[in-house]
Amino acid sequence: MQVSIVYVHIKPERVSDFIEATRRNHEGSVREPGNLRFDVLQSASDPTRFMLYEAYVSAEQAAAHKQTAHYLQWRETVADWMASPRHAMAYDGLFPRGP
Repeated sequence: MQVSIVYVHIKPERVSDFIEATRRNHEGSVREPGNLRFDVLQSASDPTRFMLYEAYVSAEQAAAHKQTAHYLQWRETVADWMASPRHAMAYDGLFPRGP
């Protein structure tokens, strides 16, 4: 299992817009082949900070996500809303074991 955790810091005036754009990306992502999870989390203490937890069966399917129309639209839409550049960390998922 390939997992990416993406950390995002959004400008305060764009939080609602970011949530809506990310909802659309989430809805497309969970329909992708090999997608196991696509969780969108908002900080309880700072509503401008988000974490995206993306889990795919394989690294190839995780990479394919970055070529989808919904992801490319999301990336373009939210780019100017970031208070700082987003950053991601990749992990090999150990448990639960995937299909």
